[in-house]
Amino acid sequence: MPVAAPVSEQWLLDRYRRSGDQAAREELMRRMAPLVRRVATAYNARGHEDDLHQVAWLGLTKAVDRYDPSFGVPLRTYAIPTMYGEVRRYLRDHSWAMRVPRPLQERVLAVTKTVDRLVARDGRSPTPQAIAAELRIDLEEVLEALQAGSAYAATSLEAPAGRLDDGDRTVADTIGYDDERLDLAEEVAGLRELRDVLDDRDRRVLYLRFVEDMTQTEIAERIGCSQMQVSRILRKALGRLSEKANEVPQELAIA
Repeated sequence: MPVAAPVSEQWLLDRYRRSGDQAAREELMRRMAPLVRRVATAYNARGHEDDLHQVAWLGLTKAVDRYDPSFGVPLRTYAIPTMYGEVRRYLRDHSWAMRVPRPLQERVLAVTKTVDRLVARDGRSPTPQAIAAELRIDLEEVLEALQAGSAYAATSLEAPAGRLDDGDRTVADTIGYDDERLDLAEEVAGLRELRDVLDDRDRRVLYLRFVEDMTQTEIAERIGCSQMQVSRILRKALGRLSEKANEVPQELAIA
């Protein structure tokens, strides 16, 4: 008994359009499954493989239901941009860990697809210049897109950092912070230039007043002079320090 030749995709499409035959539609979709996989993996969006596969199927479903022979192109030719459009829309709306302007998102997707195509063609990773030439855009735009591509995914601050033998060390442990001692170090470096401005008595009076927090009367009793003299010493000492500080070159003050 002769085996019947398999029907064509066009026959399945015509049957579905004429009579709404769901079996014909399902067989048509099954035959186009390899095309769905190709579109779903075109952008190499790790972590979104399953979702992109479903999105590509959605694009194919829309293409089959909307296709009209009057478009003048085969179904597959019509379906491919429809599927890519759904995939790009999903990536634009759901795959970015941080907000990126839409034009830049589209450029990142175009650069990613071009990189994959050039790798498959040449057997090696393309240079940014080669990508720019392929897409006919400026090199700066390619570099910006390559850098922005890192916004696809974010790493949790609680994620392990370093080697497995680093214990419980997390990414948060590797992030620096503002050290208040740096400001103090700058102040100390600046004051170092003033150490020879005052004599021993002036330094002692300043120490008693601003470190020991003694009153002028208490300082006068401690060093054996009048409160008026202490006031005069403080005023002159602070004046000399201020005058000298204004003369210190900025590069020395922060050295």
